[in-house]
Amino acid sequence: MKDIDVLIEALPYIKKFHNEKILIKYGGHAMIDSEAMSSTARDTVLLKYVGMRPLIVHGGGPEISRSMDKLGKEPKFIKGLRITDEETMKIIEMVLVGKISTEIVSELIRHDGDAISLSGKDSSLIFAHKKGSSKIEGSEEEIDLGLVGEIDSINTDLLEMFLENDYIPVISPVGISENGSSLNLNADTAAGEVASSINAEKLIILTDVPGVLKDPDDPSSLIQKISISEIPQLIEEGIISGGMIPKIETCVNAIENGVKSCHIIDGRKRHSLLLEIFTTDGIGTMICK
Repeated sequence: MKDIDVLIEALPYIKKFHNEKILIKYGGHAMIDSEAMSSTARDTVLLKYVGMRPLIVHGGGPEISRSMDKLGKEPKFIKGLRITDEETMKIIEMVLVGKISTEIVSELIRHDGDAISLSGKDSSLIFAHKKGSSKIEGSEEEIDLGLVGEIDSINTDLLEMFLENDYIPVISPVGISENGSSLNLNADTAAGEVASSINAEKLIILTDVPGVLKDPDDPSSLIQKISISEIPQLIEEGIISGGMIPKIETCVNAIENGVKSCHIIDGRKRHSLLLEIFTTDGIGTMICK
């Protein structure tokens, strides 16, 4: 009977999110571990078959660093920020567009989901400009990060065309500038911008942590729901810190630009995507207005 209860619990959510766009940001474990990648892809295809319209934006930091090592290219960092020169940009594109994106598409197709790999350059999907020099915290000098982009616009017509024809778009966070050159984009930021531009119902960010924790050493201290008005306080108290801050900022921007809710969930847990969407309690941290 337990299986039936699970289905009954899922029904209101299946109805509520029917035909809605769900943007999933693949990152962390869900990208590195082949079993996790396969499981996440299957769950994404399931969303499509119960009537939702999933889209994927993926990152690839660790894989980029590994490939640079193999090719004998020394990564350059200033104050912890990666400098993207032309050679690095070529490697980033090769890894994101040529390897990771096509691997995700293969997994989706293996589970009978029609998927298409898109770079932000395809049909100016993600139009961006080069980020200017800026001062970094704790430093007086201006730092130019090279070919790093800030997003100007998203070609939503292209995405709508694929969604209307039942494809799952898999997007690499590479932008195209006015002069046609490639720009390295932050994957979380790109996911948030795409989600806002298509009026997604949800933005779901897969990470390697359970969500926002009151105590970083205690997984049971998960905060299940945060409204955006509570965030400044949580940052001040140090509960939201480090790498979680940019993810949370992405969520806040997405919600302020029309996305109904954002979710930060643990991609290491099997079926975390389905548990977050189809159960009352969810599994991660949900951020809403």
